[in-house]
Amino acid sequence: MKNKDVASAWAAGKPARTKNLRTDGEALYSYRLLIGITVCGKKVALDYRRKVSNTTSMHCGLAVAVSDRVESPPS
Repeated sequence: MKNKDVASAWAAGKPARTKNLRTDGEALYSYRLLIGITVCGKKVALDYRRKVSNTTSMHCGLAVAVSDRVESPPS
């Protein structure tokens, strides 16, 4: 399984994982950082891309691509 498959699984509400990206279908994590949530059935990506490592930034980009909405992460 590839990281983009995990992001797609999150969008579909299904569990999936790779070494550093995982979802239970509701929440999406890059390592231990929550980068995606589900609110009222809609996928919300938390856009950490300018604040994290390159790998987590790529994971956030995958989440943004499949999400219904993008929000800034909490401070």
